[in-house]
Amino acid sequence: MLANTTFLITGISDKQSLAMYVAKEIIKQGGKVICTGLGVSPYHTNLSEKARGFLTKNFKDFKESVHQELGDSAVAILDVTLEENVDAFAKGLAAKNVKLNGVLHAIAMDKTIRNKQVKPLLEVTKEEFCDTIDVSAYSLITINRYLLKYKVLQEGASICSLSYIAAAKVTFHPYRNISIAKAALERITIELADELGRSHGIRVNTIRFSPYMGSKAGNATLHEKDVQTSDKMSPLKNAKPQDLAYEIVHLFRPDLSITGEIRHVDGGYHITG
Repeated sequence: MLANTTFLITGISDKQSLAMYVAKEIIKQGGKVICTGLGVSPYHTNLSEKARGFLTKNFKDFKESVHQELGDSAVAILDVTLEENVDAFAKGLAAKNVKLNGVLHAIAMDKTIRNKQVKPLLEVTKEEFCDTIDVSAYSLITINRYLLKYKVLQEGASICSLSYIAAAKVTFHPYRNISIAKAALERITIELADELGRSHGIRVNTIRFSPYMGSKAGNATLHEKDVQTSDKMSPLKNAKPQDLAYEIVHLFRPDLSITGEIRHVDGGYHITG
């Protein structure tokens, strides 16, 4: 179904990352993937020894996970907070004559969640708020701006991002600040769907997935009781990562006239209150 296609996959942190399931399914369907992760780039200046060590180890672990699970799929460093890095990354793909048929945006960051405890919104600093918006929402614009600038992202491509129900409702999950960022991500999705659909025939959709503790990110923010509660509330129980992979691969299919959607892959969790 995806023969002769190539997709950019962001947001893989380990083998159990939701983005990893998507990448596997793309390859199974005949497509290729280029995976990005955090690491030390030429654009990281004035790094502390601790920060450099963290980024170096992060990229090493990311690269090993990708190669163990996805074979010789290409990997690259991408820090969406450094516009020079995003520019150079897209320019590098163009130099290699890479043609992307789609992008998975699966990155988010919120420093106001510590030890699975959420910081009250009134205590969130302007810097914390803006950093979360930058990584979790605005980066959808940044990445695709440069992919289009260098004509890497093709006409008729498909862009998908990951969201969740807390973008629309107060939940029992430990989220405040990042919920606002995800709401922004969903609004950006709708605006880009209109803008890029008219200019390039590009589709833009986002998917709200069930609470998931399998990855590092999910385990850092959720309690087991949160997952159990949503499982009980969901008519079909919590969705599985493979369900998400199937949905995104469906949205990545060429010539599909679906755009501007906020879709739910959550076992019906969103209908229960």
